[in-house]
Amino acid sequence: MNRLSHALWRRLTGLMPGELKESEMAWLVWPRRHLPLVTRRRATVIVNRVRLFAFLFAVLTPLWSAVDFLVFPFPLWLNLALMRFAATAAFASLLLYYRPTGNLFDAYRAMALLFLIPTVFYVASHTMLANHQLTGMSAAIGAGYAFLPFVLLAGLSIFPLTLLESLMISSPILLAQGVSGYLRWPAMDWPSFAGAFWLLVLITGVSTLAGTSQLAFMLVLVRQAIRDPLTGVFSRRSGEEVMDLQFNNATRHEAPMAVAFFDIDHFKSVNDQFGHEAGDKVLIDMTTIVGANLRRGDTLARWGGEEFVLIMPNTDLRQAEAAVQRLRTVGLGLRPDGTPITASIGIAERNADGAEEWRKLVDLADHRMYHAKQTGRNRVVSGDPA
Repeated sequence: MNRLSHALWRRLTGLMPGELKESEMAWLVWPRRHLPLVTRRRATVIVNRVRLFAFLFAVLTPLWSAVDFLVFPFPLWLNLALMRFAATAAFASLLLYYRPTGNLFDAYRAMALLFLIPTVFYVASHTMLANHQLTGMSAAIGAGYAFLPFVLLAGLSIFPLTLLESLMISSPILLAQGVSGYLRWPAMDWPSFAGAFWLLVLITGVSTLAGTSQLAFMLVLVRQAIRDPLTGVFSRRSGEEVMDLQFNNATRHEAPMAVAFFDIDHFKSVNDQFGHEAGDKVLIDMTTIVGANLRRGDTLARWGGEEFVLIMPNTDLRQAEAAVQRLRTVGLGLRPDGTPITASIGIAERNADGAEEWRKLVDLADHRMYHAKQTGRNRVVSGDPA
């Protein structure tokens, strides 16, 4: 059974070759383990697409009133037009006043509002049309209102969502379809209703697959963009994003936050004596060792050349000194000649140093790292020299 399930799993993951590793496929089901940078960028994408969808509905919703005017009795047209005006105003407000913040719950709220507006319009219009005896062209146009849930569920495909997120968004729409069927219970055409509902479920499945495929590509592209291609740790740009995110969180919660600036000692001599390939191996070995011994929540970023920044949220100065000392005790690897790799390290902490922005924190750690180099290398400086 285990071999069968493993083979099936390999077949499923093989549908998206070269995208996600097998250990990362769970990211397509639930967003809890996504990297903060992935969450931030995905939230921005979702809100921007919500605004694009809202723009489309804000333009098209009132235009259809002209068609309604030609086929429906005036009282029915007026009621539908007022409902369309309210829906258009809601879509326009969503477009004009909702801006991406990088917060995933804000993105969820935007999507909920986007799908709530037409869902309410659908249930209300469906109830209103059910109370009128329509014939001919008016009956055909009235039947067109029943296609709104299909449009909504098809539109779900433009969002990079996990499996559970797609189900959470689509379930209320499917429920609304069931409610509309209940309201027409006495005159229900059950074969037609069952066929339409099955088609909705099928569209939901296709949209969910499209959304998770988008998410898979996004996860891979973000992973490639945020990683240093040589060492695999965060690039400087991504490190700056993590720094900004963690510093804002620390400021908001009045929590400590420390950074350590590493500079490998005499790295230029490795390149000069043994070649750049040997220098690359030193960098890879060092980051591999440090990465394997990082505490949960710490982030290592390559700042440039042989310089690295270790970001330590919820860490005061004493704890940062202890963490860095533990890394030095483990060791940073070996040079090509077999001697230990050492580094000059500067530490700064948000509260202890009174830093009002993360750039000030990095500058302080950088300054202390240079002081460590000037006073003999292979040492840690965590306070300003007297």
